[in-house]
Amino acid sequence: MASKEKVSQLPLSHLRATTHHRPALTVSSQLRHGEVALVGAGPGDAELLTIKALSFLQQADVVLYDYLVSDEILALIPDDTILVCVGKRAGHHSVPQEKTNQLLVDFAKQGHRVVRIKGGDPFVFGRGAEELEVLADAGIRFQVIPGITAAAGATAYAGIPLTHRDHAQSAMFITGHLKAESDEMDWSTLARGNQTLVIYMGLMKSDYIQEQLIRHGRQSSTPIAIIERGTQACQKVFKGQLSQLAELAQDAQAPSLIVVGEVVALSEKLQWFDQEDQSLQQRQYA
Repeated sequence: MASKEKVSQLPLSHLRATTHHRPALTVSSQLRHGEVALVGAGPGDAELLTIKALSFLQQADVVLYDYLVSDEILALIPDDTILVCVGKRAGHHSVPQEKTNQLLVDFAKQGHRVVRIKGGDPFVFGRGAEELEVLADAGIRFQVIPGITAAAGATAYAGIPLTHRDHAQSAMFITGHLKAESDEMDWSTLARGNQTLVIYMGLMKSDYIQEQLIRHGRQSSTPIAIIERGTQACQKVFKGQLSQLAELAQDAQAPSLIVVGEVVALSEKLQWFDQEDQSLQQRQYA
């Protein structure tokens, strides 16, 4: 490979010619009849959808989606595709998980090309593995297309790095679906300093999470953030200290992500996402 000095001496016309001869990016994978593709939609911004995920959405005969898949992503699906909502909300399970599993099997056995699309990444608190186990038991072929999980996408759009040499040498992802009477979380480990704790689906248990983290050693002054609808034009970020988590959670709505750690303080300097610009772009695309 040419050194930086040698590259800088090349004529501009040569660099342009080299760029123009780059091979076009193509997607060779195909979604076959009677097959299911488990697809991660990412945290919401349609432009974060992977090329392969978009290709499979456009090949599908049937798409089963949940409430975390944004309207902008659903709008990319061809009009003649069968759309089936199998979403769940806290306290309102519109479609039981067993029903979703059976729909996937039935549509595949009918010979359809099926996409099961989930918000974020299907293998991160998304029950993706459970659905694939059912398909495997039924002898259904399947593929997995990963997506950007909310912990990576939402924090990036909020200007919060998951790790930093001075503030966090590790990051941990946990679910907030906790039951106090059967809590098996290792709170001593979760409450350690110099790490970032990201909590999915934790709004309803925010008071319990706050109590346990402080009780097991996390400083009450630790910076925290709640990111509502991260990466989308309507994104909101509520910031404060760990002692204020339960109070801040009262103003946030699902889907939201809780971030605990010193890295949250960096968001004042690293904030870059302009929701007003994003809203303007969406109006222009409409």
